Amino acid sequence: MSGSGYSVGGSFGGSLGGGYGGGYQTNAPQPAAPAPTPAPAAKVPAAELIKDTTTQTFMTDVIEGSRDHVILVDFWAPWCGPCKQLTPTLEKVVKEAGGTIQLVKMNIEEYPEVAGQMGVQSIPAVFAFKGGQPVDGFMGAQTEGEIKKFLERIGVQIGPSDLDVMLEKADELRDAEGYPEAAQLYGGALSLDAGNVQALGGLAMCYLALGEKEHAQQMLGMVAEDKQTSQHYIAAKTALELAEQAENLDDLGDLRARVEANADDHQARFDLALGLNSNGDKTGAVDELIELIRRDREWNEDGARTQLLQFFEAWGFKDAGSAYGRRKLSSILFS
Repeated sequence: MSGSGYSVGGSFGGSLGGGYGGGYQTNAPQPAAPAPTPAPAAKVPAAELIKDTTTQTFMTDVIEGSRDHVILVDFWAPWCGPCKQLTPTLEKVVKEAGGTIQLVKMNIEEYPEVAGQMGVQSIPAVFAFKGGQPVDGFMGAQTEGEIKKFLERIGVQIGPSDLDVMLEKADELRDAEGYPEAAQLYGGALSLDAGNVQALGGLAMCYLALGEKEHAQQMLGMVAEDKQTSQHYIAAKTALELAEQAENLDDLGDLRARVEANADDHQARFDLALGLNSNGDKTGAVDELIELIRRDREWNEDGARTQLLQFFEAWGFKDAGSAYGRRKLSSILFS
């Protein structure tokens, strides 16, 4: 690279050449994989996991940076279709690696010098740098599994990420009704991945349990539209709707008295189920709806069964209340 004062890649980069076609060149020989070695211990700060570089900053960002941790350099361009497929997958893998690797992206349309020196002639092209040197690479769009296998070849073992561990612990605490502690962990997860739908949904559920409905609504409002089919979002949204339904109910004692006075007061029994769920009594809520179904399956256009399914959606498939409800529902529907 003229005037750069340093050299990168040499014959290694040249072996990945091909022609600017935006895809993988099958006739390009791959470099021999190095023997796996443990990844460097230094952790990349969350804010630095993914960054862009330039010709001027490449030495600091990549050459020097890779002496502390593995760096993937993604050579891309705005017009490259396969690049648009690969980059989000790379970003996902890097985020899941818990700070053991970093993704540095270089737009070759704006900064062609380094790619040219390394012999990159087809994109997307990804190089792994370790110890100040490129050690392996690939071209073309790859699946998440293929990228992880590539990383294993260079000694990077991706187990559960810090994010995954944090979310798992947060879910456990929430299931055990440790809502303040779970909320703290969900908040920590959002500091690693601001748009994480599991964290946003979990935090919304914590806020609901703590009686802070407006904060729950704010969390759900932060979920990207393309992630609103996630079960984490759906469960939290359904739980919020149930909480809103329960706001205008009569006192539970009054509802129970009405049911005891008239076992066929279906609306009172239905409202009692909503109130019991709002108070955290899932078993009681299930029992009341099951009894309503037993007495009048067609009431309110199958309203009791529909409400029960909505409970399951809010509680989650693996929840003990959902499992109990499914057993009771099956026994009455197929008896």
